[in-house]
Amino acid sequence: MSTRSWIPERAEIILIDFSPHVGKEMPDVHAMLVFSVKAFADRTGIVAGFPMTHAASNADNPFVLTTKDQHGAASYVLAYQPKSFDWRARNGRPHAMGTGHTKLLSEALVLFNEIFSTAET
Repeated sequence: MSTRSWIPERAEIILIDFSPHVGKEMPDVHAMLVFSVKAFADRTGIVAGFPMTHAASNADNPFVLTTKDQHGAASYVLAYQPKSFDWRARNGRPHAMGTGHTKLLSEALVLFNEIFSTAET
């Protein structure tokens, strides 16, 4: 797939540059689980999602989901750090883990809702 015509889509894992960063934010290039839809990314140039990392310090964090990367190593979805970026300016591109992570995204959105109480009760 040519990255020139590629547009991030919901439930896709992409690579994107998180720098510059401040404080406890993640720096450098990392995976991101996209929760915004492809039409939004196409029209606005913005992608929104959850950062992903291999940092084992996240293993016991109750605000993190653990999954496996394409090599079977632990990967952590940081549901407490939603981000939105200009995906073109930050060199967004497809990740080897690809698309179709709807179950993982659903679990991340449930955790996000538990943290930020987005649903009215």
